[in-house]
Amino acid sequence: MARERWATKIGLILALAGNAIGLGNFLRFPRQAAENGGGAFMIPYFVCLLVIGLPLVWVELSIGRLGGRHGRGHTAGMFEVLWSHPLSKYLGALGIFIPFVIGCYYLFVSSWCLAYSIFSLSGSYFGLGSLDAVSHFLAGYQGIERNDHFSSAAPAYGFFAVAFVLNVAILLGGIARGIERLALLAMPLLFVFAVILMIRVLTLDPPAGAGPDQTVLNGLGFVWNPDFGAIADPKVWLAAAGQIFFTLSVGWGILHTYASYIGPDDDVALTGLSTASLNEFAEVVLGGTIALTAAVVFFGVADAARIAGQGSFDLGFHAMPLALEQMPGGRVFGAMWFLLLFFAGITSSVAMLQPTVALLREDFGFARAPAVVVTALLVLAGSLCVIAFFAHGVMDQLDFWAGSFGLLAFGFLEIVVFTRLYGMTKGWEEINRGARMRVPRVFWYVIAWVMPLALAAILISWSATNLGPELSLAAVAPADRPYVVGARVALVAGLVACWLAVRAGSRRRAAREAAS
Repeated sequence: MARERWATKIGLILALAGNAIGLGNFLRFPRQAAENGGGAFMIPYFVCLLVIGLPLVWVELSIGRLGGRHGRGHTAGMFEVLWSHPLSKYLGALGIFIPFVIGCYYLFVSSWCLAYSIFSLSGSYFGLGSLDAVSHFLAGYQGIERNDHFSSAAPAYGFFAVAFVLNVAILLGGIARGIERLALLAMPLLFVFAVILMIRVLTLDPPAGAGPDQTVLNGLGFVWNPDFGAIADPKVWLAAAGQIFFTLSVGWGILHTYASYIGPDDDVALTGLSTASLNEFAEVVLGGTIALTAAVVFFGVADAARIAGQGSFDLGFHAMPLALEQMPGGRVFGAMWFLLLFFAGITSSVAMLQPTVALLREDFGFARAPAVVVTALLVLAGSLCVIAFFAHGVMDQLDFWAGSFGLLAFGFLEIVVFTRLYGMTKGWEEINRGARMRVPRVFWYVIAWVMPLALAAILISWSATNLGPELSLAAVAPADRPYVVGARVALVAGLVACWLAVRAGSRRRAAREAAS
């Protein structure tokens, strides 16, 4: 079958940026910066961007373009091209499995944003008056508790259904008429809404009865004032590397798939730089300004620090609703905030499901519609389990093993395959193939030597810090442990099923190629 192609260069860049720009840009980044030295955090952040993030974007885009030339739109097939070994497709299968698992809960989370945009316009959460009350509002919506706001989880299922149908409709449209059209609409709106909100936050007056610390300057200072002593802390460097890894969506297997639909000689060096630049503008300039600055103005530095320490969802779904309520025109600005997050979410969620669609189309010979329907049914089953057992920490398990450990492990594996098994000489020429301006030679050494060592160090350090406590179940309530163990069993079973599907698909493809 003829491979699909992106219709325009700007559509490709916006689709890649839409995949990268997600909820983490506006919620995770400001919290990471505030907790890890403020402005000083940006030193390790930009170092990691240059020695890990941007080079890995180039590597993944070049792998994807190479795979596309061989008719491969998923990483299992691409790894077979890079390394002719029976094991290669099983390593590459992680780039299908990881985004699929993340998509199962990311769809649910993005549907919260859609729901809250409606709640903002209707004023449903207005008048609650405290962070605790807003917390109960969210818990009621999620189905964690029954309260005066929600007597059942029906609204959560309803908004999830809307988000799910939108994702399926976009995927049915294909690359150019579905994903690209979404990016051309959603990404400009995201940036417009974010700039409007940034300007509004920067012009906020302190609320009546505010303390002396409740100012915009203190809000900006909370994120950006440097604590240079933090630079000597290895945990800050690990946090910066982790943020770069997650914000650019490297290690997911998605950049590879998107790049497989470009021309064989299209410039991935400039495309990668443009994508990373858009992402960094959204994260550093916009994400670093809006949420935490508003939290400081309305709650003060101490409460903003406490909110940030509790997690990204507390910042986005507890603090921001209260802050938005107190702004003139709060309903409109609230709708903008949550629609912004929804646009960031849906452009990422469709990207997470495309590798599975590519596997079904290319290896099993499905037409697009059946491939999308099968993928949708599989992700629906996973998502419904996440919603049903959300209160028992199932989503946290998927996020830990797929959204954290899995990304780091796959990132390390792919750089080893690319530099050592495919070969750095061929890899370097692939990165620069069709480039208007060749990537500076210094990045040859960065990719060949610095990145493998850095990724190995990150994976080992992160695992040493996090795997022990996670495996022990010490922090899990006894009542939740059966659900946590069940989630882990489901993940292992899902990975085995993915491996079996990849093996079966590879054999079918080989049989078709031998017969033709």
